[in-house]
Amino acid sequence: MYEQACTTILVGKKATVDGSTMIARNDDTFMPITPQKFIVHPAVHGRHETLTSGKNGFTAPLPADGYRYQAVPNIEVAEKGVFEENGFNEKNVGVSSTESVYGNEHTLTFDPFVKNGLAEDSLPTMVTPFIDSARDGVTYLGQLIAKYGSPEGNGVLFNDKDDVWYMEIVTGHHWVAQRIPDDAYAVAANQVAIQWVDFDDPDNFMWSDGIQEFVAEHHLNPDKEGFNFRHIFGTDNEKDRHYNTPRVWYGQRYFNPEIEQDPQSSELPFICHAAKKISVADVEYVLGSHYNETKYDPFTDSPEAKKFRPIAMNRTQNSHVMQIRNDVPAEQSAIMWMTFGMPAFAPYLPFHANVSETDESFANTPLTYDRKSAYWLYRTLSMIVESHYADFVQEDIDYLKECRIELAQFVAQTDAEAAKLTGDDLTAYLTAQDKAMVAQMRDKAEDLIGRLITKGLTLSKLTYNVDINL
Repeated sequence: MYEQACTTILVGKKATVDGSTMIARNDDTFMPITPQKFIVHPAVHGRHETLTSGKNGFTAPLPADGYRYQAVPNIEVAEKGVFEENGFNEKNVGVSSTESVYGNEHTLTFDPFVKNGLAEDSLPTMVTPFIDSARDGVTYLGQLIAKYGSPEGNGVLFNDKDDVWYMEIVTGHHWVAQRIPDDAYAVAANQVAIQWVDFDDPDNFMWSDGIQEFVAEHHLNPDKEGFNFRHIFGTDNEKDRHYNTPRVWYGQRYFNPEIEQDPQSSELPFICHAAKKISVADVEYVLGSHYNETKYDPFTDSPEAKKFRPIAMNRTQNSHVMQIRNDVPAEQSAIMWMTFGMPAFAPYLPFHANVSETDESFANTPLTYDRKSAYWLYRTLSMIVESHYADFVQEDIDYLKECRIELAQFVAQTDAEAAKLTGDDLTAYLTAQDKAMVAQMRDKAEDLIGRLITKGLTLSKLTYNVDINL
């Protein structure tokens, strides 16, 4: 219905270099400019409020009590809907919503979408402030889908310090969720991703009531045995092979370079085990990639350079890696690494979950261009680098490396001081530190923009070597 094209990565805690869980996604929209802001909603108690979607008419009462939570909504709510997209709540539960997925006509014939059901524009608002764990997120959202139905296909990401879950809603009322094994990772890209479902393993799979009976009654299973969710509910068409599966292939190629696979295969695995342990930087690299170092890179002259849709795009509005660490105290453990720029060219900034507010440059995004806004600042940087890619990309690579070093130092130094604090003092400290980090990165971005513009002025085609003897 209002589905958008994104790319998702999920990583279990034993598959990461530091024992953290990670969920990550590129939030791609229909147009290059869909301004967003990054805010923190305070906890609420005893409210009486109804949520009504301006997109599809969905309406539902909001619970009286809700946790503090982060959100990254649109600023044009009346025109484009709220779409709060991603954030942690105060219980260190991460939600990223949603990875658009598409059910096939066979299953939708018997359980069609519900026009005014719970869609992506309302889903994070209805779920994030009210859950206590990743598994609880699946249960809670499953109850909402049973009650209200869904008007579209969606994949929803959840994590806490121990678990990572991926939930795919594929028809009006049916869904399956799978826990990512601790030692595994998964990549999804706008196509039903979950494969074999084990209904005898409720610790690692959850599902909508009656889904097995639904499939049996309507003769929807094409396989001779087993229950392959992708085969039953998903699509397998030409668009998938150009738009979706190549992104999964590239992510798996990066994490498992030793394995040869076809970028257009419909049978790329969902659950994978990487050749090495995965870092935040690894996930950022994949989300910022455009088939780098392959013949499919649109920045090359290869005849196949534009055969596939790249992962990073000019219409990626925000890209995020939501990390919950297990080697620091819980109150400082959750960090959302996020960029408003194109993830190929802009740095991911680390924002702590335990803050009371965000910096004004992130919290107040104007609709029209204003470089005081983080959204417009980092999109400006991205556009400049792409416009003279061959001439500017190395300077951008060097800049991003410097940013990663400085931001890793920021996290380590903040961790050391934060460990001495608790309660409101800790929240205030992390809030102040995040704002200082934003200011530091702003100066660094402005410096690079200035240098690139200065260099760009020498690259004009409207030039001529004048012979002074003429």
